[in-house]
Amino acid sequence: MEDKVRQILADLGEDPEREGLRKTPRRVAKALRDLTAGYGEDPLDILRSALFEVDNEEIVLIRDIDFASLCEHHMLPFLGRAHVAYLPQGRVVGLSKLARVVDVFARRLQVQERMTTQIAQALQEGLAPAGVAVVIEATHMCMVMRGVRKPNAVTVTSAMFGTFRSDPATRAELMKLIGAGSR
Repeated sequence: MEDKVRQILADLGEDPEREGLRKTPRRVAKALRDLTAGYGEDPLDILRSALFEVDNEEIVLIRDIDFASLCEHHMLPFLGRAHVAYLPQGRVVGLSKLARVVDVFARRLQVQERMTTQIAQALQEGLAPAGVAVVIEATHMCMVMRGVRKPNAVTVTSAMFGTFRSDPATRAELMKLIGAGSR
């Protein structure tokens, strides 16, 4: 990968051997491995590692989970917040595991729409709850830095399963809870 980055620098008209760029190929390769580390993690293993029996059947919501991902179209970052909720059916998962599942999917080359659904599907499969909801708000650098150059545009996606999809009152309660802490 380092040789390819060195070549890209040369193709851009840069001197990859100048002082400020000598270590750039190594840094870029290391950064890309870190930014795509989610390919090596199984979200279901993460969820299964911290399941607990409970009687609670009320909404569990973690709001404002910050994430950074790379757009698969331009390999530019998109940054945002995920709101993840589920309705337990006899068991809950450790709260940090929900944030870790977001990170697993964010740390892959992505499109926001797919990432939203992947997170929801993993929670549905791993927890077997009465419902799952994932809402993601993000700013895409491909829209900020190039192309249309719209720095204030925010993309919002959602994926809802079970009760969150079928019961309008439960869905409305969730959306109110998500909005209650809006920055």
